[in-house]
Amino acid sequence: MSRLAAQQQALLDVLLAWPADDAIEKIATYASCTGARGLKAYQSNGHANAQRALQAAYPVLTQLLGAESSSALARAFWHASPPDKGDLAQWGAGLSEFVRASQQLAEEPYLADVARVEWALHVSASAANQTVDAASFALLMQHEPDQLHLRLAPGCAMVSSPWPVASIVSAHLDNSPTFEEVGQRLRAGVAEDAVVWRAELQPQMRAALPGEAALLSALLAGQALGAALDRAPALDFNAWLPLAVQSQLLMGVVVTRYARRTPPG
Repeated sequence: MSRLAAQQQALLDVLLAWPADDAIEKIATYASCTGARGLKAYQSNGHANAQRALQAAYPVLTQLLGAESSSALARAFWHASPPDKGDLAQWGAGLSEFVRASQQLAEEPYLADVARVEWALHVSASAANQTVDAASFALLMQHEPDQLHLRLAPGCAMVSSPWPVASIVSAHLDNSPTFEEVGQRLRAGVAEDAVVWRAELQPQMRAALPGEAALLSALLAGQALGAALDRAPALDFNAWLPLAVQSQLLMGVVVTRYARRTPPG
């Protein structure tokens, strides 16, 4: 390895080294004290960028942790999973699993699923635009469910959790429900499925209706409407359909030439 290549590698090492106390030692062979101070500044700048990026993508998690703990989390995640793209807005997908594996956060097990909901919202904000095909809804009356696929909104995602994650996120972002109500649901061990999608260029999130998580999961997996309904016996489809259309969760209906029904199970 040439001296220049070694210096470049040392720069990467010092930026990503963890714990920070070991960073300067990694470049001692290649840098003077002045250079080391410069590299330390690069590392500090990287930490600041990481903190801003995660606060933008995870505002609720940031509020739940507090400023000091969220900053420490951003620094630790920066070193454990450094960005591999130039756009930091695309960095942070693995934070939920990082939080789930953290011993320091083990006493707050719902935090990882809150992060999953927030990342789904973050991703939906940049999903490709689609337009509603209102005329296609008539196909629901003209064809058997096995012959139809539903076209869901851009950025649509399902997050299932044993914790009231939809309530937690809504309380922080929309001030409803109240924090007292969220606390009661947490203590009671209420499980919630969160539906995420984008409507009118704005990310949306709400708690799933009974059976809706099974339906959407099947549709997102590419299954026809008939097979998806088989997997969601608890869903009142006649009540769900107008809600999905009005909220732009459902964008259209497509007839498939070949339809095969997948047995439930």
